[in-house]
Amino acid sequence: MPLYHTDDQVMLRDTARGFMADEGAIAKQLRHWRDKQCKDGFGHGLWKQFAEMGFTGILIDEADGGLGLGHVEAGIVLEEIGRNLTPSPFLMTAVAFVEAVKGTVLKDRWFPGILSGDTVAALAIDEGPKHRPDAIEMRAERSGNGFKLSGRKQFVVQGASADVVLVAAETDDGLTLFAVEKGAGGLETEGVRLADSSIGARMTFDGVEVDSDAVVGEVGGGHEVLDRALRAGRTGAAAELVGVGTASMDMTVDYLKQRKQFGRLIGEFQALQFRAAHLYSELEVARAATLKAQQLLDEGAPEAEAMVSVAKAKAGRASLLAVQEGVQMHGGIGMTDEYDIGLYMKRDRVLNELFGDPAFHADRLARMNGY
Repeated sequence: MPLYHTDDQVMLRDTARGFMADEGAIAKQLRHWRDKQCKDGFGHGLWKQFAEMGFTGILIDEADGGLGLGHVEAGIVLEEIGRNLTPSPFLMTAVAFVEAVKGTVLKDRWFPGILSGDTVAALAIDEGPKHRPDAIEMRAERSGNGFKLSGRKQFVVQGASADVVLVAAETDDGLTLFAVEKGAGGLETEGVRLADSSIGARMTFDGVEVDSDAVVGEVGGGHEVLDRALRAGRTGAAAELVGVGTASMDMTVDYLKQRKQFGRLIGEFQALQFRAAHLYSELEVARAATLKAQQLLDEGAPEAEAMVSVAKAKAGRASLLAVQEGVQMHGGIGMTDEYDIGLYMKRDRVLNELFGDPAFHADRLARMNGY
């Protein structure tokens, strides 16, 4: 499949770009909620607008009231979110959670609220300082007609605001995923402000009881559900990273065209031109890898698993290069809060860690290939 968007996808991109640049702009959203020390880190009013635009239903089947589109379209929205650093639950709720619940009986419980912009979801996977989904120690013991969950999770993005949390735990039958509702007895949630001003959470499960209806998929069949969520989340994060990197590059190039030093525009210096050209090339490769991963996911191709890791690693490295070059080429002023470039660096750091950093995915690809 060609690595470019169809006419319909271009129309979606133009719509999302205009909407995010206006309603999701940095001054209107990120700076506003950050300066107010908002406990959620995002505006619920904007989330309702996402729903009105149809964005929250992109991955939900038409039979369930959604648009029935795919990961390419979700990635288009996410790239524009990245361009504007728009704080929202879109990645966790409308992408990762929707993919996990799709095809299960729980879709009837949660999809209507997501479609209306009333429901926020989170994923509670990680337990240590790094993303290690193969090292889950939380236990779920059978109790009556359900289970009792005990353990701790951290880096639960939007966990403090979530109406439902997708929790991965080990049972006697194997890994199982549970949809735990807000306010469950024995659940303690501590909101933590992350580097980019979004809110993560540390969650403690002290014998949290859930009934059998909370199981996502089958008991012991959690790997299949988790893999769906992670593939969607990783590819979505890659798309957002491409947006972060592209906006950083555009901002930097504009600055090179305006800033003068020694009586000349600094953009005239050949060394900076070389660096800008190199950055552009890296971001285009990252965009192509991400689009390919999205297309393969939509096709259900077996090659998608590897390409998802390629996309997340490449987008992470390209975005990191973009924000580092951006801050450096802005000079000392790039480190001040007055200029937005520093905000892009902070968002890059969080997105790079989310769902695995470039080193994690490079190692994962090596293992896939027998190394």
